[in-house]
Amino acid sequence: MPEHTLKRFDEELERLSATISEMGGLAESQLAQCLVALRQSDTEIAERVIADDARVDALDNAVQEQTVKLLALRQPMAVDLRVILSSIKIAAALERIADYAKNTAKRTIVLNNVNAPTSAVTGIERLGRLVRAALKDVLDAFAQGDVAKAHDVWQRDEEIDQVYTGLFRELLTYMMEDPRTITACTHLLFMAKNIERAGDHVTNIAELVSFRATGHGFDEARPKGSASLYAAGSAS
Repeated sequence: MPEHTLKRFDEELERLSATISEMGGLAESQLAQCLVALRQSDTEIAERVIADDARVDALDNAVQEQTVKLLALRQPMAVDLRVILSSIKIAAALERIADYAKNTAKRTIVLNNVNAPTSAVTGIERLGRLVRAALKDVLDAFAQGDVAKAHDVWQRDEEIDQVYTGLFRELLTYMMEDPRTITACTHLLFMAKNIERAGDHVTNIAELVSFRATGHGFDEARPKGSASLYAAGSAS
């Protein structure tokens, strides 16, 4: 391709990465704010998280449009093709993370009308902080093309699963010991599952950061806790 065409192509790839970074920042903010809403029993913040999900969806659509244009007009190969294909998947993962934050916010509003065990709410916050920290780090790894940092995030999935499993058991214990907590704990179970699934998507992004740079993910089997043994099904 002529030099000016190559320059234009590079600019379009940079714009695509910038769109994903903006989307990631919004997803991280959504996750942080849904935890604030939970901690403070703040319906207004929760409703803002729900409303702001549309902004993440709009950026996801922008990524899809940009990638389709790049594939159709530039016919990229090798590294450039990996960048474009991984961008589609990273955007999809970020959209799902924002959805899980939105769903957590919705359940926070309902939870404000019932009495929830304080320690269980604290457990949800701890799980959320772990996932948020991992999301922040994987977005940094994406921006810097840092495969080692992405691998570190990938390895932390096991800790997230272990915390989720402990929280799941704690919530089941509350429900067995006091049936009056069943409604609140059911919502908390779904919230925990939402956040744990967001963590899985963070791990997927870490693998995609590696794929962008090297052409493959991480060789070893993904470290997992025993969360799958106690999965509460698909959260909504």
